[in-house]
Amino acid sequence: MRKGISIWAFPDNWELEQSFNLAAKANFETIELAYAANGPINPQTTSTEINKIRKKADESGLKIETLASGIFWSVNLLSDDQDERKSSHQHVRKMLEIASEFEADTILVVPGFIGPFEAGAPQIKNYMGAYDRAVNDFKLLAADAGRLGVSIGIENVWNKFLTSPVEMRNFIDEIDNDFVGSYFDVGNVLRTGYPEQWIRILNKRIKAVHFKDFKVNVGTLNGFVDLLEGDVDFPEVITALKEVGYQGPCTAELFTRSPFPETLILKAGVDMTAIFGF
Repeated sequence: MRKGISIWAFPDNWELEQSFNLAAKANFETIELAYAANGPINPQTTSTEINKIRKKADESGLKIETLASGIFWSVNLLSDDQDERKSSHQHVRKMLEIASEFEADTILVVPGFIGPFEAGAPQIKNYMGAYDRAVNDFKLLAADAGRLGVSIGIENVWNKFLTSPVEMRNFIDEIDNDFVGSYFDVGNVLRTGYPEQWIRILNKRIKAVHFKDFKVNVGTLNGFVDLLEGDVDFPEVITALKEVGYQGPCTAELFTRSPFPETLILKAGVDMTAIFGF
């Protein structure tokens, strides 16, 4: 397993090179970049720009193994609207193409949402209809993933969909393609379950892992805290990951703070070293 950190932990106004250098200083081995409608990596990003970013990461001694995105909270993969689903599929395919150029292994995909994360988005009324449609859609997207040699990691999030480890396992198994698996988020499950149980049930289906911490007694977005300050049993998580033979990146998904954003990254590096035990 390798220690990674999300680009979201760094200020938006920093140059990527500055972020890479600080990540390396904090003893991270991998850095997770993010795809967005606007940003350093977007649908219009060229191969030349990708190569420049790769070179900067290489010079800092960092690997780019995963590509994340929050865009699927805006274009719902489960939407009843065919045009919205088509748009979301285009973003998945573009992420796969970009990740392939980075020689990354996995992209993070939120598989859509039945109920809105925040007020405003419509509720999907027919759960089973959305489920069956999603299985078929991911089977199609899996063909692109296989062609490009990049896995789609379906993230467990607060989306009122695939809310148990058994349901997530069965969903992935119905898609039945080695290029579709789980992007497992340790902190996201703590509100309703236990990450070590998810890990053992998902097993070899896990393509990538996010590390976050969460205080159960808060129970809202405000419950997410720095690593080792919440209720995640990280020793048990590490034990479970070793049991299932996971050897990929464990990425600290943290979000920048002000002032002194450097302290978040440096502390996360120390925390991750403690969690890993080396």
